[in-house]
Amino acid sequence: MSDLHKEVSELERKSATAARLFDIRRIIGGLFVVYGVIVTIAGISPSDADLKKAEGVHINLWTGLAMLALGLFFLIWMKLRPAQVPDEAPGTPES
Repeated sequence: MSDLHKEVSELERKSATAARLFDIRRIIGGLFVVYGVIVTIAGISPSDADLKKAEGVHINLWTGLAMLALGLFFLIWMKLRPAQVPDEAPGTPES
């Protein structure tokens, strides 16, 4: 009986780890941070043609900074409120 209990505990631990690993906030936040860095770097020194197209607004810089802020928001949110694995899946019979 204790081997079964150990196996169930191990599966529960793996399930919790998988839920945290594949949290969608991590994926979205990471992508926004990476793309935000790229766009911000592109917007630091725009060409005159780019500024003329954007009517004098440093659009890449502002967009990159907004993407960085959004990505960091998702990552901080994930850190402060980690994903919780439900005790039981809905619709499963109780033992």
